[in-house]
Amino acid sequence: MKPFLLLQHRYLDEASDNEYEAVLTYGNLQPNELVRVRMDQQSIADINPLDYSGIITGGGPANISDPEGEKSAVQKRFEFELAELYPTIFEHDIPYLGMCYGMGSITRFLGGDVGKQQFSEPVGAVTITKNPAETDPLLDGIPKTFTALAGHKESCQKLPENATLLASSPDCPVQMIRCKRNIYATQFHPELDVAGITLRINVYKNHGYFKPEAAEDLIESLKGVDVNYPPMILKNFVDRFRS
Repeated sequence: MKPFLLLQHRYLDEASDNEYEAVLTYGNLQPNELVRVRMDQQSIADINPLDYSGIITGGGPANISDPEGEKSAVQKRFEFELAELYPTIFEHDIPYLGMCYGMGSITRFLGGDVGKQQFSEPVGAVTITKNPAETDPLLDGIPKTFTALAGHKESCQKLPENATLLASSPDCPVQMIRCKRNIYATQFHPELDVAGITLRINVYKNHGYFKPEAAEDLIESLKGVDVNYPPMILKNFVDRFRS
C-alpha cells in the first residue's frame, strides 16, 4: 500500500503533534501508513504526489490572505511549494483533503477570493449543513446537519469556479468543497475533537483568534459538545483511497 502524506505547518510542537495523532486516530491509520512532513521545518519541493495514496494538509496560524509583507520567509516558502504541487494533484486527480488552511490554499490556486472581509467564525462549535443537491462518499453516514469545530480568521469569500459545494454553515457559506472527483477541502476541522480544540485554545490563546482572557469560557462552552460526525470524513477519505 502507498502511504498517505500529512503536510503540516503548525510550528508549535504540541499542536502539531496533536494534529498528527488525530489524523492517525480518526483516519484509522498506523504510523507506517502516514508520512508526516512539517513544512515549517523542511522543504516539500522534492515531493512527488504520485507516491502517495492521498495527501492531507493540516491547518495552523498561517493565513493565505495575509499581506505578503507580514508573512515570514518560512510561510512564503511553504505556500509557494504547496502551490507547486497542485498542478500535478489536479492533473492526475490525486486524492487530497485540505483542512482549514487547505481551503484557502485550494481556493487561491483556483483563482478564487480568500479573505477576512466576511465569513470568519469564532473558535468553537458550528452547525454544518450538507448541500441537498449533492451526494459524496466522504459524507456517507453523516446526517444532513451536524456539529463541527472551527476557528479561522479568513475564509473562501465565494465558491471558486470548478468547485462543487458540499456543505455550508450559517456564518460561512463555503464549508466543504470538492474539485474533480478526488480533491476536497473543508473550512472546519474534521480531525478535531473537544480535547483537541481545548489544547489548541490554550496553545493559540495569544494568536488573535479570541481575547486571551476568554480562553477558559471558550473551553467551558465546549464541554459536552457532540462532534462524532466530522472525523468520519477522515475515515471515509482514507477508506476510499487506500491503494
